[in-house]
Amino acid sequence: MKGSLRRVLLVPAVLATASVVLAACGSSGTSTPAASSSSSGSSSGALKTGLKVFVIPKNLGNPYFTTSDSVKSGGALAALQTLGETGSETSGTAATPASQIPAIQAAIAKGANALVVSATDPSALCPTLNAAIKKGTTVVTYDSDAPACRTLFVNQASTAQIGTSEVSLLASEIHDSGQIAILSATASAPNQNAWIGFMKQELKKYPKMKLVTTVYGNDDPTTATQVAQGLLQHYPNLKGIISPTTVGILAAAQVVSASSRRGKVLVTGLGTPDSMKKYVSDGTVKAFELWNPANLGYLAAYAAVALASKKITNAAGQSFTAGKLGKFTVGPGHTVLLGPPFVFNKSNISQFNF
Repeated sequence: MKGSLRRVLLVPAVLATASVVLAACGSSGTSTPAASSSSSGSSSGALKTGLKVFVIPKNLGNPYFTTSDSVKSGGALAALQTLGETGSETSGTAATPASQIPAIQAAIAKGANALVVSATDPSALCPTLNAAIKKGTTVVTYDSDAPACRTLFVNQASTAQIGTSEVSLLASEIHDSGQIAILSATASAPNQNAWIGFMKQELKKYPKMKLVTTVYGNDDPTTATQVAQGLLQHYPNLKGIISPTTVGILAAAQVVSASSRRGKVLVTGLGTPDSMKKYVSDGTVKAFELWNPANLGYLAAYAAVALASKKITNAAGQSFTAGKLGKFTVGPGHTVLLGPPFVFNKSNISQFNF
């Protein structure tokens, strides 16, 4: 198991991602290996300016999306500002289709040339998004996909790698044995469910590890805290919690750290360094993962403008340059890949601020 952890930590692609993550601290990012390949479909010439681009995360007030979208962090709105577009962030306050759809509809009504959307549901958004596409609006999903109703998906990392590596991290920490639970975002979140699917496949390699339940915090701090408390109450033999959501991992870490189970129940998943430093320091979390959310938003905005400017299509092999991040190429499934997740632990977490 230790060998698997070393592969997660040390493969060259992950080391390249360290440069991407460091962009949050002021250095430039890099493209993925696939992005470096040449293509006859490369964009050329200037991109259109003055495009109306709406960035629509799952919900407003979520620190992850604040980082991925804001000008201050160098996210999507920073890219749009650099490109001379009219960019704004809008969404509902809850990570649900019912909260997100009105924001999408309002953006379409305002004449959006492009929508950059983190989908709260893989199908519920489709009538609205497909109506936008029929009007000629470019629809790019980022972070969370809706495959049937978008032009392009900007994926933060390989879905399989995210799911399997989180299991590998926890397995190495609990010696491949014991009860574990998953604290996810919403039951309908496409990215969460895809990652969990690969987690379950990876768990087949660890017959002594048992997944006892999957619970949902709805990307709401209060709800996530309540379900994390429920896990400790209902499973006295629990050894670990995987939370593939920044809201969930923080809630789980806070609950475990404040309980008598600190050091006995280990927490991992996807989190931001700033939010997790305290819990890495006190031993509640030994290691966790993430990519640079700001680079994800930045890349998604560039892709949306390149598509809306008709400098590329969503066909595999089309390539474009995303400013400071370098060159990227559209891959199978009309998808652009940012890069693999980076592993944070006590030895490196102090280097990062986002």
